[in-house]
Amino acid sequence: MRNIFKSKKLFRIIILVIIIYTIIYFVNQQKKLDKYESEKAYYQTQIDELKAEQNELKSEQNNMSSPDYIEEQARDKMDMYYPNEKIYIAQ
Repeated sequence: MRNIFKSKKLFRIIILVIIIYTIIYFVNQQKKLDKYESEKAYYQTQIDELKAEQNELKSEQNNMSSPDYIEEQARDKMDMYYPNEKIYIAQ
């Protein structure tokens, strides 16, 4: 009788340890999943920002051959003007 009682007690302890281990394991896995989800969201925002920048650069590239863009760049970056144009500088 006493031997059966000890074996049932041992069995219950083993089952309890297994249950506790399983709970701890799943909690840790959930933490990892949450971390990966937050990293995924961060990288997705980075991708979206880079795609927006890429679209801006593509539209700028398409405009580079237009006469208006060339004139604007010549005026702004190279200080070039038409020969008959008068430039006034306010001081």
